[in-house]
Amino acid sequence: MRRITVRSTPVLVILAVLLTFLITAGPIILAGANPIAAYAAYLVVPLTSQFTLLEVLVSATPILLTGAAVAIAFRAGYWNIGAEGQLLLGAIAAAGIGTMVGDLPPVLALPVMVVGGALAGAAWALVPALLRVRFGIDEVVTTLLLNPVALLLVNGLLHGPWRDPETGFPESARIAASAEFPTLIERSRLHIGFLIAIAVIGVAWYVLVRTPTGLRLRAAGLSPHGARFAGINVSRTLLGAALMSGAIAGLAGVGEVAGIQNRLTSGISPGYGYTGIVVATLGTLTMPGVALAGLFLGDLTVGASSAARSLGIPSQLGAVVQGVLLLTTIALLTQRRYRARAAAPPAAPPAAEVASG
Repeated sequence: MRRITVRSTPVLVILAVLLTFLITAGPIILAGANPIAAYAAYLVVPLTSQFTLLEVLVSATPILLTGAAVAIAFRAGYWNIGAEGQLLLGAIAAAGIGTMVGDLPPVLALPVMVVGGALAGAAWALVPALLRVRFGIDEVVTTLLLNPVALLLVNGLLHGPWRDPETGFPESARIAASAEFPTLIERSRLHIGFLIAIAVIGVAWYVLVRTPTGLRLRAAGLSPHGARFAGINVSRTLLGAALMSGAIAGLAGVGEVAGIQNRLTSGISPGYGYTGIVVATLGTLTMPGVALAGLFLGDLTVGASSAARSLGIPSQLGAVVQGVLLLTTIALLTQRRYRARAAAPPAAPPAAEVASG
């Protein structure tokens, strides 16, 4: 029977959540609210009605995709911090293609836009990936620096050639009706992007766990030198993981344009790419974990708005809880790794030393 300890991943995640609640109780008290009432508003209230429950799924959709994107890259040992920029490029592509496919039926317009957004996200991820595999340049820096560049590109388009010609507002023209994602439930905002996110997570789980491609990717992440010794082309594996990560992040941008805004706006993403890092880390880089963490943070996002209305506390406290949750999860994972290394038996001395001793 397997012994359940703090080293067990589910126990570690639960402990991270409890520590987060304990740490963030102080700011909630300073905001003039009861922490227990606030946590109930954050986590329980959004699940008590159909409307708020569907809003949880809507909020979870983009971070499920960015979380999966980040987790795939991290599993390969490629530290993609650029999911935010890749999402924005996917949104730009979706808005551009969406305004040009009005003559196509939805059965053709939607796949064209989805594929275009995925390719745009992958293209934005290509240069940092090539710099890493060709020249060994740290992808953490290059992917992170491309995020504000993508945002500047969005703002440049919206204040320039894509400014709405009818209203004059800094937003693009509305995409064609044939390019809008249909809703899954009448009179709700839940769209087929949620099904795409679930399908992506399912396919990613199968590839990572059940296929030789996933084995090569995980091997490259665990030990690049060992993977090379086993005959795996680590550079090609990293490049493929980076492009796949960018493509999935690009899909998150497509979903926000085609499913929610129906146009490109400067606020198309409030930081979904960065939240994806929280989701991937909290989910311990596994696809089931990403799914649970994404739904949990979607619940927390909707709950933050509910708590702001009912308790009069700032909605930004929800972001504080997310940030502390990321830090506590990373701290516990690091502590577990350190304890595992400290508990490992010392390496056996070389045979020559044993003989001489």
